[in-house]
Amino acid sequence: MNLARLRKKIDKLDERILNLLNGRAKLSLAIGKVKSRQRANIYSPDREREVYRSITSANKGPLSNDSLRAIYGEVMSGCLTLQMPSKIAYLGPSRTFTHIAALKKFGKSLDYLECNSIADVFTEVERGRANYGVVPIENSTEGAVNYTLDMFIDSDLKICSEVYLPIGHKLLSKHKKMSSIKKIYSHEQVFAQCRIWLEKNLPQAKLIPCSSTTAGAMCASAGKGSAAIASKLAAEGYGLNIIAASIEDSPHNITRFLIIGKHEAEPTGSDKTSIVFSMKDKIGVLHDTLAPFKRNRINLTKIESRPSKKRPWEYYFFVDLEGHHEDAKAKRAIWELKKECLYFKILGSYPKAS
Repeated sequence: MNLARLRKKIDKLDERILNLLNGRAKLSLAIGKVKSRQRANIYSPDREREVYRSITSANKGPLSNDSLRAIYGEVMSGCLTLQMPSKIAYLGPSRTFTHIAALKKFGKSLDYLECNSIADVFTEVERGRANYGVVPIENSTEGAVNYTLDMFIDSDLKICSEVYLPIGHKLLSKHKKMSSIKKIYSHEQVFAQCRIWLEKNLPQAKLIPCSSTTAGAMCASAGKGSAAIASKLAAEGYGLNIIAASIEDSPHNITRFLIIGKHEAEPTGSDKTSIVFSMKDKIGVLHDTLAPFKRNRINLTKIESRPSKKRPWEYYFFVDLEGHHEDAKAKRAIWELKKECLYFKILGSYPKAS
């Protein structure tokens, strides 16, 4: 079969796909009306997980599951916008990794609101100027983002989803050769994550810290002999060349982001729950903390402590555990723990990200 005939077949398939997509969109609009009457949440992380699980389990190729997730992510983004125009707040500026994480979760059809700080993201969602917020919570090489943890103490917002983003740092410049680079702009944390590569490949370059990777890309776009360490999205936005890719020292550099909103997800059977609590300062307090989870055979995936800032030597413990807080085992363990706490709050239950 020649090229022209093959392309005609693709054209016919595209027409069928278009009709099916619009048919799906019409059903999505009908679902939106039902949700509106029932005052249900438009965004359903549990349903989102169900769709991804369904399409990947039915996939027989040759498209990869990652490709299908990307395609369906945009389909669901478009349908979500049809149901109700939504705005997503994120820690800015644009083209940073938090922006990329927000796009990965919600797609390109929604409106985005860049915020100057993590506190601003919480405020925009709390005041209803944004439907959801996206904030970083931990990095596999740098650890927890303490400011995000602290914000949950006084906020009523819930964690309703999570997203993991592999962090691939790229050297960007107007120049095309590394020998032209005399100074490099980026966030100081990024310099730390690329330290070995920089010492080996650009030991003479001056490292200039910026407020964000995007700010670094902006500086590199204007200066002679300049480069930045930032994302592919930043390269596209500022007309920079990618001189080197994957320059991070750790190949397993992953950041976890939380989606915050005014509701949490329904149980899916593969969930995670985040809680925060404080206990009296006494010998064996951490052992007492873990005991209810051990008795109920519940796996803890994260434990962080933060000073309460209210009384000396009083700490808040942030814990992620497997299961939804409505699950019988989790409910029992949480009840046992809560009895011993000075302060306790469920931050949210949500589907585990793949």
